[in-house]
Amino acid sequence: MRLGFNGATTLQADLSADIQVAGQSGFDVVEIWAPKLLHWLMQGGTLPGIWEQMNAAGLHAHSINSIERINFGDERDWIGVQRLCHAYCAAAGFLEIPWVVVVPAPRPAGLDDAAVREETTRALRELCDIANAYGGVGLAFEFLGFADCSVNTLAEAWAIVQAVDRPNVGLVLDTFHFYAGGSTLESIADIDPARLAIVHINDAEDRPRAELSDAHRLLPGQGIIPLKEIMAALRATGWDGVVSVELFRPAYWAWDGLRLAREARTAVEALL
Repeated sequence: MRLGFNGATTLQADLSADIQVAGQSGFDVVEIWAPKLLHWLMQGGTLPGIWEQMNAAGLHAHSINSIERINFGDERDWIGVQRLCHAYCAAAGFLEIPWVVVVPAPRPAGLDDAAVREETTRALRELCDIANAYGGVGLAFEFLGFADCSVNTLAEAWAIVQAVDRPNVGLVLDTFHFYAGGSTLESIADIDPARLAIVHINDAEDRPRAELSDAHRLLPGQGIIPLKEIMAALRATGWDGVVSVELFRPAYWAWDGLRLAREARTAVEALL
């Protein structure tokens, strides 16, 4: 397995700082937090400049994360999603980044699972066609375990990826969302490991699942998520991909970035 560092973990740092601390901490790859990429470019930075920094740090980028609310928007929302898909896939193609992460919206009132699957499948197919124009960049579909999300379990996300039936669509399994949404270990055995693009690893405070928010994430091994069991189930499928630390905990954002990256890597290595 390769170890990854997601830019959400140091949300208040910039892209250059993320690349630097990830390299200094011995991570194999970074996941570029999309707003940081946009800020870099708006401030006069270039894609070749990012490439040079990653090379200097001894890193590759594994994803751009993410395009939000890809389903159930109005026409204006959908135009915005398509524009972001073009922009991020163009950057991913240039930087040789294999994945752009895409995330579903909340579920509109009154819609059943069949309607969710139909709309999300449509959206993903159209976005996959856009991504193909940029060297076959893949779209990694990430379910969210919150109760109001339109797709909140691994089983539902896998059913949608199968329905999309495009070679450049995959899955993200985030351990926080896996736990919060009530996904089962048995559902891991049902997925094709070749379609699992990224595992986001993190832990959570001991709270009722319905109360959990991103602010309750913890470093791996410091909470109640059955991470060892999840990783064992993933290994049993033959999966051997990128395990990336993704934390949204505001308390961690106040830490020195290098300290946080080093502690994150130590925590993941101890778990694995």
